[in-house]
Amino acid sequence: MTYADFFYDIKGRFMGADVSDIHEHLAFEFDIEDEEAGGAFYVEVKDGVLYVEPYEYFDRDARFICAPEVLVKIAEGEMDPVWAFTTQKLKVEGNIDKALRLKEIIEAKQREMKKAAKQAEKKAKKG
Repeated sequence: MTYADFFYDIKGRFMGADVSDIHEHLAFEFDIEDEEAGGAFYVEVKDGVLYVEPYEYFDRDARFICAPEVLVKIAEGEMDPVWAFTTQKLKVEGNIDKALRLKEIIEAKQREMKKAAKQAEKKAKKG
């Protein structure tokens, strides 16, 4: 898997999260350590809108460093980011208080996915 493939996959896992209730600016850089899929990208919450872009973010609140499979599990809600940090699967630099807010973004995405699944189920029952 190339960096571009990984980035667009992970972007899809984050995008769609309703972050309108997050009223502060958050900027996270993710540095992926992998020979093929390695690279940097950022996740930003600004004015209640989520952005995921394939660039470094030098004015970031926190920087996360991990392998691609770790980030996928975190983004899918299969791995708690705090647990990943304590077991050293995820390294964190910067403002730890703001870094902990990553979990809110992940939970917002999971809520949106559950909502979409319920709507699809209703539609299937009607159809």
